[in-house]
Amino acid sequence: MTARHIPWLFVAGFAIVIAVNATMIWLAVGSFSGLYTTRPRDRGLHYNEVIAEQQHRDQLGWRIETQWRPEAKRLELALFDAAGRPLAPSHLSAELVRPVEKRQPLDVTLAATDVGRFAATVELPERGNWDLDIRVERDGERYAVTRRMFLR
Repeated sequence: MTARHIPWLFVAGFAIVIAVNATMIWLAVGSFSGLYTTRPRDRGLHYNEVIAEQQHRDQLGWRIETQWRPEAKRLELALFDAAGRPLAPSHLSAELVRPVEKRQPLDVTLAATDVGRFAATVELPERGNWDLDIRVERDGERYAVTRRMFLR
């Protein structure tokens, strides 16, 4: 190797670094939009309503405990009112959402196992972080919460 090749080695090295970085940027931008909702502008315009709903939810004092049993692929929920008593809702729904993918939410069909306790067997398409969106209704009151869980 002669001295005239040394500048070309630097150029080749920088070209490799630029090509790798460009590929990583292209993959990152193409794989996740960064948007969690389909209409982020509308949600932003109604942000004060979201805050009021959260304050009302906090005033209810309801509590939801979640547990994932990976060996049985079983999701368990326990609902409690402000006094710590089991809460029997008139309506309960839940769905699992992958926070890093654009895919349809996975509906979870919960069955009552006791007063205020529910369970469902869930076949996950893949392991990882999931957001569990839970909605509870009772006596005209609505309560919604999202829990981030690592499910395997």
